Amino acid sequence: MNWIINILALLIAYIFMEFAAWSMHKYVMHGFMWKIHKDHHIKDHPGKLERNDLFFIVFALPAILLIYIGYEGGALNLPFWFGLGISLYGISYVFVHDIFIHQRIKLFRNADSAYFKAMRRAHKIHHKHIQKENSESFGFLWVPKKYFNPSYSGK
Repeated sequence: MNWIINILALLIAYIFMEFAAWSMHKYVMHGFMWKIHKDHHIKDHPGKLERNDLFFIVFALPAILLIYIGYEGGALNLPFWFGLGISLYGISYVFVHDIFIHQRIKLFRNADSAYFKAMRRAHKIHHKHIQKENSESFGFLWVPKKYFNPSYSGK
């Protein structure tokens, strides 16, 4: 029975991170932390890393802390599973956002499902705006229905 609770904790943390990431992106990255996020919206910036990559630490710290707290003498307590869920979301983010969408590593170029096309469209529309105002589509894995329409080009 305990393993069911642990798996549920992991799944809840993973799903919660979609809402946390959306909120952070809309209200923090496109808000008072825009100076750090701004270089992510500039097409030609020098180097492989961006100041925006610092947000990785913001999301990683709670996961590390929860995993540390949840690992007591070899026992994997509930905080461990929440931390693992956050970590798995972070790994998903690297694969989907950095590798699939932005092609930082040239993999997954030919993914041809409607979902992946909608995901790319939503992200492209988000990046249409190089200022913090008037952006749309702040989510990551949940893609609103309008982006599945190939003719949708933003508001």
